[in-house]
Amino acid sequence: MLPEITPYIFFTGKGGVGKTSLASATAVKLADEGKSVLLISTDPASNLKEVLETDITEKVVPVKSLENLHAVNIDPEASAEEYRQRVISPLEGLLPQHELDKIREELSGACTTEIAAFDEFARYVAGDEEGKPYDVIIFDTAPTGHTLRLLELPAAWSNFIETNPDGASCIGPSSALKTSQARYEKVVERLRDKDATTIYLVTRPDASALREANRSGIELEEMGLANQLLLINGYFEPVDDTDPFAKKMTEMADRTLENMPERLKSIQHVRFPLRPYNLLGLDRLRKVFQPLDKDEILESNKSISTVETKADVPDLDQLVDDIAGGKDHGLIMTMGKGGVGKTTVAAAIAFKLAQRGFPVHLTTTDPAAHLLDHIGDIPLPEQLEVSRIDPHAEKQAYIEKVLAQRGKNKTDEELKLLREDLESPCTEEVAVFQAFSKAIHQAKRKFVVMDTAPTGHTLLLLDTTGSYHKEVLRNTGMDKDKLKTPYMHLQDPDYAKLLIVALPETTPITEAAKLQDDLRRSGIEPYAWVANQSMAATHVTDPLLRQRAAEEVPLLKKMETDHAKRLYSIPWIVNDRVLEAMIAGELSEETAN
Repeated sequence: MLPEITPYIFFTGKGGVGKTSLASATAVKLADEGKSVLLISTDPASNLKEVLETDITEKVVPVKSLENLHAVNIDPEASAEEYRQRVISPLEGLLPQHELDKIREELSGACTTEIAAFDEFARYVAGDEEGKPYDVIIFDTAPTGHTLRLLELPAAWSNFIETNPDGASCIGPSSALKTSQARYEKVVERLRDKDATTIYLVTRPDASALREANRSGIELEEMGLANQLLLINGYFEPVDDTDPFAKKMTEMADRTLENMPERLKSIQHVRFPLRPYNLLGLDRLRKVFQPLDKDEILESNKSISTVETKADVPDLDQLVDDIAGGKDHGLIMTMGKGGVGKTTVAAAIAFKLAQRGFPVHLTTTDPAAHLLDHIGDIPLPEQLEVSRIDPHAEKQAYIEKVLAQRGKNKTDEELKLLREDLESPCTEEVAVFQAFSKAIHQAKRKFVVMDTAPTGHTLLLLDTTGSYHKEVLRNTGMDKDKLKTPYMHLQDPDYAKLLIVALPETTPITEAAKLQDDLRRSGIEPYAWVANQSMAATHVTDPLLRQRAAEEVPLLKKMETDHAKRLYSIPWIVNDRVLEAMIAGELSEETAN
């Protein structure tokens, strides 16, 4: 079992490291021991339903076959709608309908969704949740960037309320927040109490995941959340020591862990082995805290043929050839759940296009992405430009631009009020959107490869794009037949090619399908799916890895027949320099040699 259990437990870390699996396994273990447990997901791209095989909604429900375990999924959109109602209801009958409609429209931004989700989150931490009290409340939090933003909100909103006592913000009248200020202070106090709250930093034996765990650990500690432990998930223990791929996989993991940041080395840590299957269902979750049964794995392998471990799917080079297809410009966006490798795939595509002689701009809209960390010391092709849409920098630039435009002939007091208004959290969303739109328009003359944020944030961004599209069509004096907004560019398959990146596992495929459905409802058709880290595209003899490959094959077939118009795959790469191996095309069986 995990070494420290407090009333509140948070699992946080980079997307795709296994937070949900470990949070769910811990919840099941504690419930089996007789404790009353509530498991909460604050991740917009939550997959609790698949893991627990129970229909988890925004209302607390019991997990099937476990009377001591309840679960709830905080749905950001549902929370936002409830929040809008709380703000607007007291004003009904006092204001005309057109004013109420205007307020509702102002409350449709991403920052409203953010504070509404936090309001739900705070309700559970503050102890005023409905129903019986729980011995332990476990939070399966969203990917790191979102989590940090969520936890920073108490101080951020408290400061905003104090500096704007009579004003209004993008989340409605500030008085609507001030009534909850005491609750927010209580939340912060409990989060900082080491006897009440434990933070589990979840990682894999992967350099980028460890960097993210270290980064978030430092920031959380600076915010007073110092009671932290490190969970290393997916550590590979070979069953067959003669498999060169398996041997290299273990050596690389050990080397990566030896070189982890010093701060993480000083934190107590627990390792969890890579399993030959996906952790779905209570039976498999109960095995998380048990050692690997190698005899069982060897027995299972006797019935697996070599054909069952292979899948014939086009590779990354074929994808780049198909994207170019006689063109010298266009928008390519990698999308998907956090942790599936969007950043690396985007960078590899950008490098390969530049190597073919095309002008390319590689950028990211992900607050938690660090493109330069991925690229490292790889020489940039002359044709390749790399940038990052930094939310903070874009916000500051936007504020200065607005002050320059609207600040003329204003008094010092008026300028002070204008600046305070621009410090509203929604300003950042507007600023990021403007940079996003600029990058989209660059694709008229070059290839723009955009690494997008994890699914929830990406959809919020695209929703902002759609809102902008409607606003332009409503207010512009231009001929609508000649107007083309960023949203229209995303809907144009000749201009934009959206790639959905997913791991060939049940839950990532489900999440990718949800994303595709959302895009299609917006009139946006994905160009292709990319199955990343595919064991079925890799030559292995180790029984555990062969079992994983065999479980992948029907999933790849499902991706191809049920979801993707086109499907490409990238093998599981055992190399300290994954991006460099992808760029060099070292993706065949020789990768392990």
